Amino acid sequence: MDEIVKEVKEVEKQWDETSFQCQGYIKAIEEYGKSRDMSGEKNSLPRLNGLAQDGLVVLNSLQLKLDTLAPQLPTYDEAQSAQALVENWKHQCQSLRAALRNANLQAKINIRKTAQKERELLLGGGSESTMRRRNLQTKAGMTSAAESITESLRRTRQLMAQELERSASTLMTFEGSTETLKKADSEYKGHRSLLMRTRNLLSTMQRQDVIDRIIIVVGFFLFFLAVAYVVSKRIRILKLQRLVIASIKSGVVRRAGVRQQPAANGLDVLQHDIVPPTIGANPAEHVLHEEL
Repeated sequence: MDEIVKEVKEVEKQWDETSFQCQGYIKAIEEYGKSRDMSGEKNSLPRLNGLAQDGLVVLNSLQLKLDTLAPQLPTYDEAQSAQALVENWKHQCQSLRAALRNANLQAKINIRKTAQKERELLLGGGSESTMRRRNLQTKAGMTSAAESITESLRRTRQLMAQELERSASTLMTFEGSTETLKKADSEYKGHRSLLMRTRNLLSTMQRQDVIDRIIIVVGFFLFFLAVAYVVSKRIRILKLQRLVIASIKSGVVRRAGVRQQPAANGLDVLQHDIVPPTIGANPAEHVLHEEL
């Protein structure tokens, strides 16, 4: 059986017992004062009222407890039945309070009637009346002292009952807070694993970023070296071309012959024999072709 169902059954059992006791106290209050010797009563009127009030306080606490447990029952029908029982208990508490008020009124009427009879007996003559007056004086002092002690004890008991109810509500609040903390702890553990995975992913991304930066720097450096190498090669080729052209021109000038022939009109004509150089005969031009 579910724990909530067991607790509801226990609350119903306590209600039945406490309600029966309250009805007994109310009945005793209603019958109080009918006998002439009220000191012979088992309990005084203030004590009976205190016991009845304590019983009503306990019934009220049981009603609130059942009202709290009703929504937690496993089935809808059980919850509705518990709610109906709570409403029935409210009407019973109201009926018991009304019965307690009526019983106190009846007790006052009984006390008044009994006091009237006692007064009539005391006003009569004889030794019996004298003895009764003495007994009443002694018993009245003892009764007043006992009633004052009983009243203080009743107030103490009510305060203890209120503190007990307050402690029970505080304990229920603590239990709810404990459940909330457990849920928060479980959620924190789930988020903690997610945070660990996120942290590892961020570390991996940072390492990858550093590696990418290194690759970019190395690639840029290699590209710069390649550009410098190509530019240096081009500059060397241009210099070599200039040297080859200069050497070719100097060779042509050396091979050119200047010849003087007499003309018919008596003028000298300069004839230049220009011999073009061959590619295979010039070593500088051969080096140029190898560089290209």
